[in-house]
Amino acid sequence: MTDSTSLLLPALGPIYQALTPASEALLRAAVGLMLVPHGLRMCLGFFPGTGGPVNSIPTLAAALDRFGYRPGRVWALAIAATELVGGPLFALGLFTRPVAVPIVVLLLLGAYDHARRDGYFWNKQGLEYPLLWGLAALYFLVQGGGAWSLDRLLLGWEL
Repeated sequence: MTDSTSLLLPALGPIYQALTPASEALLRAAVGLMLVPHGLRMCLGFFPGTGGPVNSIPTLAAALDRFGYRPGRVWALAIAATELVGGPLFALGLFTRPVAVPIVVLLLLGAYDHARRDGYFWNKQGLEYPLLWGLAALYFLVQGGGAWSLDRLLLGWEL
C-alpha cells in the first residue's frame, strides 16, 4: 500500500487506498476476459473473418508446429485450456496464482514469437500487445488476486 508521507499530495492517500481493490479487480477481470474471445476464435471458430486463418484446434496445432512449438497438438490444447478455462478463473480471482502461471507463459511466449516475426508495434501484430497483457498477468502472479478476488472472498486465503 502507498505510504501517504511519500506522496506528492498526501491528502490523496486515502483515495488511492480506497480505489486499490477496485482497480486491481478491474485489471484482473480485463486480463482474464480478454483471453476468452481469443480462445473462442482460435480454438472453436467463433468470430469468423477476424485475426488469422486459425479457427480450430487442428489448425492451431498445425500453425504451432510450423512455428517450432512441437508437438503442436499439445501446445494447442494447453492454449485452449489457458484461454477458455484459465481466463475466466483469472478474471474471477479464483486460484489466481496457479492460473496466472500458464497465462504469463502463454502471453510472454506470444510476445517473444511476435517480436521475432513481426517486430514491436501492435498494429503490425508485434510484441507490444501480448507483452503488455503478460506483464499485467505477472503482477497478479506476484501479488495474488487482491482483496476482491474469489480466493479471498470465498476461500479466505490465496495460494
